[in-house]
Amino acid sequence: MVRGRSIIIAMIFGVMLTGCGAEGLPEVNAVNCSGRGMEQALDAFRNQPEELRQAFIDGCEALLGK
Repeated sequence: MVRGRSIIIAMIFGVMLTGCGAEGLPEVNAVNCSGRGMEQALDAFRNQPEELRQAFIDGCEALLGK
């Protein structure tokens, strides 16, 4: 049940990021949420509002079950 909820939350954050006009920003997925992928993803948020960056981080935490 918790894992299913985490996946749904991650999908919602992904839609939110896309819906905010944040074209070209990384999406929440296993590659972008771990290791080097996370470094590159966060670098892409450098010039974006903090809310978008935090939504991405929250989505990754939900995806990874943290």
